[in-house]
Amino acid sequence: MRSSGSNSNRNYRGAGNSRDDRQRRAGRPRPEERRYGQGGGPGGGAKKKRSAPARSREYDAQLEERNRARHDKPAVRLPKTFGEAEGERLQKVLARAGLGSRRSCEELIDQGRVEVNGQVVLSQGRRVDPDKDEIKVDGLTVATQSHLFFALNKPAGVVSSMEDPEGRQCLGDYVQNRETRLFHVGRLDTETEGLILLTNHGELAHRLTHPRYGVTKTYLAAIQGPIPRDLGKRLKDGVPLEDGYARADHFRVVENVGKNYLVEVSLHEGRKHIVRRMLAEVGFPVDKLVRTGFGPIVLGDQKSGWLRRMSNTEVGRLMKEVGL
Repeated sequence: MRSSGSNSNRNYRGAGNSRDDRQRRAGRPRPEERRYGQGGGPGGGAKKKRSAPARSREYDAQLEERNRARHDKPAVRLPKTFGEAEGERLQKVLARAGLGSRRSCEELIDQGRVEVNGQVVLSQGRRVDPDKDEIKVDGLTVATQSHLFFALNKPAGVVSSMEDPEGRQCLGDYVQNRETRLFHVGRLDTETEGLILLTNHGELAHRLTHPRYGVTKTYLAAIQGPIPRDLGKRLKDGVPLEDGYARADHFRVVENVGKNYLVEVSLHEGRKHIVRRMLAEVGFPVDKLVRTGFGPIVLGDQKSGWLRRMSNTEVGRLMKEVGL
């Protein structure tokens, strides 16, 4: 009876089992503990791993900032002596204005064709402020990027205003979605077609329309003949109107087919309906009128209703016309 009792105790895997006692003394986990990961790894003890203390959010933020600083390229702080100079390089400003590549603009500077504030620039590296400095190439002012200049071939029936309270088609319909506000230079009556300028350069627009500067406007007028030979002389000598005399600077016959005449009239006045009134006063009412030139800017083959951006050369000539 004793032997059977001792055998049953020996086979029982309890606290008094000698095999379990030997494994505990050797510091090894039991098989079920290894299976479910309750002790250490194979060959390791059953000692539990100590958990790290919880970190504060401030400490985590500091660690993240340090990691970012390692990967971010540190800013190089130069002495004030070697700091970046104010303004933009002259050749960069010229290239942006449409005068060619930077290399070709550098050649303009080497050739002595560029002036800044009235002084010829002969060396590279000059820095300028496009909004403050006066820059000229071959005597023509270079338009800065902040100013816009457009030429529109206005069709007949379009009102010469940027907005029309009556809902009629106007100049503003041709320059929608512009970041800056544009305004027209001078006016054309609703039935007159041809060249009209749009810009946001206030001083230029003022001078172009002021009688003091006498900017010439050129028109083509369709009239019915026959016309006398001295018609041009009469227009140049002056035609009496209700608001004073009006004189043409130039007159010529462009085309004649039977009784249909196409004549060119140039004048520097800007009174309302001036060309129509002059020709009607001398006995030749106008059937159709088109403005083909405004100072040095010409309409050319620009189609009716087309808007184009003026070139830097055109803007320079326009500014030179009024002393800018």
